Amino acid sequence: MVGRPRATVAAMASYRPGKSAAQAADEHGLDEAVKLASNENPYPPVSSIVEAVAAAAGDVNRYGDHRAADLRATLAGWLGVDADRIACGCGSVGLLQQLFLAYVDPGDEVVYPWPSFEAYPVDVAITAATEVAVPLVDEAFDLDAVADAVTPRTKLVVLANPNNPTGTAVHVDDLRRLVERVPDDVLVVVDEAYREFVTADLGDPVHDLQPDHPNVVVLRTFSKAYGLAALRTGYAVADPSVVGELDKVLIPFAVNHLAQVASLAAIEAEAETRVVIGRLVAERDRVVAALRADGWDLPDAHANFVWLPLGERTDALFSEVERRGVVVRPFTGVGIRVTIGSPTENDRFLAVLAEVAAEV
Repeated sequence: MVGRPRATVAAMASYRPGKSAAQAADEHGLDEAVKLASNENPYPPVSSIVEAVAAAAGDVNRYGDHRAADLRATLAGWLGVDADRIACGCGSVGLLQQLFLAYVDPGDEVVYPWPSFEAYPVDVAITAATEVAVPLVDEAFDLDAVADAVTPRTKLVVLANPNNPTGTAVHVDDLRRLVERVPDDVLVVVDEAYREFVTADLGDPVHDLQPDHPNVVVLRTFSKAYGLAALRTGYAVADPSVVGELDKVLIPFAVNHLAQVASLAAIEAEAETRVVIGRLVAERDRVVAALRADGWDLPDAHANFVWLPLGERTDALFSEVERRGVVVRPFTGVGIRVTIGSPTENDRFLAVLAEVAAEV
């Protein structure tokens, strides 16, 4: 060990991204593989977004606007809120880390259902906070148990809605009952990275919760639905005082110039992008129907992935699926998460899974 890292950092595990298709193919001696492990959009951004980014590429010798003022103003108009309620960051996960840095001291408690997004415990460790993980019930949130877990030491309650990795979701009315049980000085963070894929009427926490509950923070991103994962733009909708604290810990120029250009173009091209999202949702529903027809028990899917709760079968099944060239995301002893890809990729996954299930 060179140097003396903080004890909490030295002891923590790193965030683990999904394995690439090339890496899996090399490891298993395959000609090729497909990656369905990182919840990426399998389709590129619509052409107007690509053209906007290409036109702006000649300006990358200059820094972009640190605060992304034009994007904040455009987001405010798009969402129907005041501009001082918008913060921008390096993906919604970047804004989540900013929330931890701005609000969580060592020893403070952070409450969230579990399993959920794997970045949450990483941020807990970075800030030397105390994790309070509330088990899911039937793959879904137990919001009464979440509320019961809040103590005077709690600073944040974090809810991924839809939840990653299970894809389950809760209505805003259920969130309201939780928020009403949480003290006003505890931030309730609703992480909506997959909101655009939801077809059920879940309500909108920005307009249904925040007017009465300023401690609610909503996180969203352009990475998933808009096909901009590599450019990393997320945004928060929050009380202006929260936005002010988030801006204090925003890494300089974290939202780069091309990311801002792409996000502005994505808002402009929303109607076109909705067509692509519709294709993905239709594929998701097709995959869910096919899995259930094959006898698999899985929860309703509200994001761009499906969840197979496999328990002790997880590791054996995952290994065999990957060995056959389909990279999915395992959660040891719990289940596997499978991103919805192109129809060809999804068909390959379904065929491989059926083959493996007959053997494992």
